[in-house]
Amino acid sequence: MFVGRQTELSLLSRRTDHLTRNGTGIALAVRGRQQVGKSRLVQEFCDRSGLPYLYFAAVKGASVTVSTAQFLAALAESDLPKDHALLPTTPPAGGWGDMLRVLAGALPDRPCIVVLDELPWLAEQDETFDGHLQVVWDRLLSRRPVLMLLLGSDLHMMQRLTAYDRPFYGRADNLVLGPLNLAETATASGLAGSDAIDAHLITGGLPGVLLRWPTGTPAEDHLREECADQTSPLFTVPEQSLSAEFPHPDVSRRVLEAIGGDVRAFANIASTAGGRGGPVSSGTLSPLLRQLTEDKQILALDLPLSVNGGKPALYRVADTNLRLYLAILRNVQNLAQRGRPEAGYALFKSRWSSWRGRAVEPLIRTSLEEAAITGTLPWTEAQVVGGWWNRQFDPEVDLVGADRGPIASRVHFCGSLKWLGKPFDTHDLRELRDGAAQVPGFDPERTGLIAVSRSGSELPDGAVDVVWGPNEVVAAWQR
Repeated sequence: MFVGRQTELSLLSRRTDHLTRNGTGIALAVRGRQQVGKSRLVQEFCDRSGLPYLYFAAVKGASVTVSTAQFLAALAESDLPKDHALLPTTPPAGGWGDMLRVLAGALPDRPCIVVLDELPWLAEQDETFDGHLQVVWDRLLSRRPVLMLLLGSDLHMMQRLTAYDRPFYGRADNLVLGPLNLAETATASGLAGSDAIDAHLITGGLPGVLLRWPTGTPAEDHLREECADQTSPLFTVPEQSLSAEFPHPDVSRRVLEAIGGDVRAFANIASTAGGRGGPVSSGTLSPLLRQLTEDKQILALDLPLSVNGGKPALYRVADTNLRLYLAILRNVQNLAQRGRPEAGYALFKSRWSSWRGRAVEPLIRTSLEEAAITGTLPWTEAQVVGGWWNRQFDPEVDLVGADRGPIASRVHFCGSLKWLGKPFDTHDLRELRDGAAQVPGFDPERTGLIAVSRSGSELPDGAVDVVWGPNEVVAAWQR
């Protein structure tokens, strides 16, 4: 079953409509992390389109000679060429430049699709590949009714492909494919409410992990089964992602490990990721965190949200599947490999609730943003939802909704998040009121209050403006 991605499928369909109307080519670069479903999305689109297409998946480490031979074989086996008899029997000696010219000559006169999957691996084989692609695109391919889809998991290299100083600049649109949203995860897993949220946190919304989730099975039951399988995607997908992104145990890997272990502030990261020579220096750590956040996008940065802004910044692993692996599942996998699945599941159970309570915060915040955009919340001008804390982390306000961030002009609401086993009660309300009063920009006359709880609320009517539970969190993503 193919779940979700209706927005992306519609976007791709509009591109093929353009081919039919104008008869000229379009290039689209599709990037996203491993197992996010790029290949599955594009294959689904090709199948639905009814157009002739070529799907070529590059092989990492293959030579130019081997890759062009594989490309020619894929071209010959596809329904793309207008005349298969005109294709050469061996790849041209000129490498990718000549091979792309062969492709251009084989295209039919009607709209068609060409997919180059894992494009960064082709660029690794031949540093002039994007230059050849630019020349052939400008002279031949762009004049034909072809949709060229360029896929890649290396986010930095895919960004570089269309950067202003690269040959293909200005020739391709960009589509960043993220994980499935919470509502799509609920559909794929057959779960609702808090169970769907658990599944989303565990899988990160990655289709490659969700494929193994038995329909309607709660998270803890599923984990009990998976703990006995050391090759489960819950373990292998984040493990492969780590190996691909950080093949060597260098400083960047240690920084990621520290943050995955819930060390989030700059000074603490420097100390934990340091070695015998002491903490990682600021001159090393600052650009490294910027690279992991902006280029690789494996980390996310959280800043206090208020009318004054503030510090300190806090870092977290953006993908909750990888975050859970670093914090818990890697140790569970080690126990499974030693033939101790029961001990692995017991370890998961002992750490799961507290980990979930922290990991759910970003999901709740983005869910509130979605609800504000659609008018579900009374604060329709709240465009950004974050949290607020001071340097002493006393107090910490879980939810702050404002018109912009990280420095707002108006704070629309403050809120508290309780995701453990107890309902939101009057004690939690007192803490929320005391903490919200310290948020710069909080106005008791205009700023609303919201309570979000996994286990319901014991508050009297009207104590806060909005009370949310798991069902409301999931509903924020349903369109």
